Amino acid sequence: MTSHKTTQTMKPATAAKKLGVYLEATPAEFQEGVVSRTELNTLQSDPPEWLQELRRNGPHPRPVVAAKLGISISGLARGGITDALTTEQIETLKTDNPEWLQQERATQAGVRKEAVRIKEKNAARDEKPEGPRS
Repeated sequence: MTSHKTTQTMKPATAAKKLGVYLEATPAEFQEGVVSRTELNTLQSDPPEWLQELRRNGPHPRPVVAAKLGISISGLARGGITDALTTEQIETLKTDNPEWLQQERATQAGVRKEAVRIKEKNAARDEKPEGPRS
């Protein structure tokens, strides 16, 4: 008995998230259909012009905007950014460097520093030989 392998598909929103693009900015045929795993792999390895353009100029989804600004998604919300931004808008924010962005970058730097400290502490603990217990 042979099993028939079904094609794995995903909703356009899931595919857009995996591609790192803002769903509402994708072509209508992408938004209305389903995307197979094979199609997603093809889009990732050989992106069409519309995908290259979206990645280059946006609008970008919030996770991409946050990464480009060097802050968290929560930091975006605290800064009042709730919508997708274009690359030009992101560059303007970087240039203007408002106080909230400076504060969020400092917070993110502190979070990264703490993560490194914890990782080093755990690594040192793991290397320490265990002595006899009393």
